[in-house]
Amino acid sequence: MTLRRISSLAAVTLSVTLAAACAKGTGNAAEPQSSFNPSATLSGSLQVMGFGGDDAIGQVRLAEAKKALGSGVKVSQVKGDLDIQQFLSAVASGQPPEIVYANRDQIGTFASRGAIVPLDSCIKGEGIDTSAFRKPALDQVTFAGHVYGIPEFNVVQITQANKDLLSQAGLTVEDVNGSSWDKVTAANKKLAKTSGGKLKVIGFDSKLPEFLPLWAKANGADLISADGKKAQLNDPKVVEALEFANGIYKDQGGFSKVKAFRDSADFFGKGNQFATGVLGAMPMEQWYVNVLNDVSPNAPMVFDTVRGKDGKPLAFASGSAWAIPKGSKNAQAACRFAKVMTQTESWVKAAQKRVELRQKEGKVFTGLLTGNAKADEEVRKLVKPSGNSTWDSAVEKTYAANDATFSLPANPADAEFKTAWQDAVNRVLNGQQEPKAALDQAQQEAQKALDAAWAEWDKK
Repeated sequence: MTLRRISSLAAVTLSVTLAAACAKGTGNAAEPQSSFNPSATLSGSLQVMGFGGDDAIGQVRLAEAKKALGSGVKVSQVKGDLDIQQFLSAVASGQPPEIVYANRDQIGTFASRGAIVPLDSCIKGEGIDTSAFRKPALDQVTFAGHVYGIPEFNVVQITQANKDLLSQAGLTVEDVNGSSWDKVTAANKKLAKTSGGKLKVIGFDSKLPEFLPLWAKANGADLISADGKKAQLNDPKVVEALEFANGIYKDQGGFSKVKAFRDSADFFGKGNQFATGVLGAMPMEQWYVNVLNDVSPNAPMVFDTVRGKDGKPLAFASGSAWAIPKGSKNAQAACRFAKVMTQTESWVKAAQKRVELRQKEGKVFTGLLTGNAKADEEVRKLVKPSGNSTWDSAVEKTYAANDATFSLPANPADAEFKTAWQDAVNRVLNGQQEPKAALDQAQQEAQKALDAAWAEWDKK
């Protein structure tokens, strides 16, 4: 099953399981009735759900958090990605974990259904410095005027391209960074190669459906209003963005051909599309730079930020956050845990450990992106020039993208809203509808879900 299909199914699953949990009486959730004090001695247990933390970045911070909690708190983990059904069932039964690690785009829905609690008193009592967090990350976990999550990692996109293929076609990375859609369209046609009716080289991959928000923003449009109440999916600029991004696939024989060829690649191995010269360029999350540097350090790469039509860097931020479930039996420990896991000092210690490990392996440390802007500044000081202009450029562009992010605001119908626009894009990709018709339908579906969810919230 592809990552795209998994994402779509996850959105549907979230909306269904949330509805079921609400029916069981999850209800609204007030702030935890706890006295938060950074100097208080804590005790009891702390079950953490949804956080693996098996790498150095996770393990170092986990050790810091356990130290801050003290020996009186026993920490246990439910590892693996958050199982939404398991989590919501636990909340509904009154036996939730003490703290949960969730995607930031789930926070609004969890909050509106009363599955997690507002963290205002936690933030104030433990002295969590919210001014350190990036505004798009904090906005994504702020619902109805209250913060419901403490931002963790940050994920952004940069333009990643095969320099040799660009050069052979008489192109540069500026032709595929998104600043001119006409140039991207022309470059795609030059880079794409077919033989016997089969695609042999993907010219440009616009990464639909996931990156529709990115292309829309590049065209000056947002999928939803800033207050999270009005869907804007059939805005003419969003329609134009979908027409452009889908046109990239149509010019290569259609999305199904591109997808089949893409899925056949050794994406995480030495036979990846860039190393084997079968992909010209694509916007991609920054973590893929580490993959490429690990498995194909000599691949002929070139990087840039993704750029809007105004030529300025742009990135659609996503990531994770810590939240305290309704009924958490140790909210004090949960709050301190979230604080220490995301504070500047913890991120820096974790990054220092990764630097040591990378040096031992003879590999490049490409930095670390978090929702904590102050931490990012300190960690960047640990990034030293490698002497390889390719990978040094990747780091530079990654940090530039991280300073130019946007996000979709939290709303009580996060899952339904995401499903509406992703399903619309998939209908277009599959040839079932034209962009305007698909987005008109999605607009109705999304607005209906938003209206119902906000009306339910307003009753509380």
